[in-house]
Amino acid sequence: MLEKARQKMKDLLNYIVTSLVTKPDSVVIDEKSHDGDVDLVLTVDPIDMGIIIGKGGQTIRSIRKLLTVRAIAENVRVNMQLSEPEGSDKSQESR
Repeated sequence: MLEKARQKMKDLLNYIVTSLVTKPDSVVIDEKSHDGDVDLVLTVDPIDMGIIIGKGGQTIRSIRKLLTVRAIAENVRVNMQLSEPEGSDKSQESR
């Protein structure tokens, strides 16, 4: 059951994010599940980071809320993180 719920979460996140970004081919979703929790790590092209985060973080909060609603329906917990993509300004500054 957890496997099915995890796949539904991943599919939902993939559908939402690929609909928003300018480079849908660069969307990568890594997943981990343990003890009834589903952890999703989203990586997008550096150009699309602003689109996913949105003004004041509104878009990323809305995506998380939609995932939470789906998780409640599947009786699991979900956690979604936005990963800093390779080649972004922030990751180059830390080197």
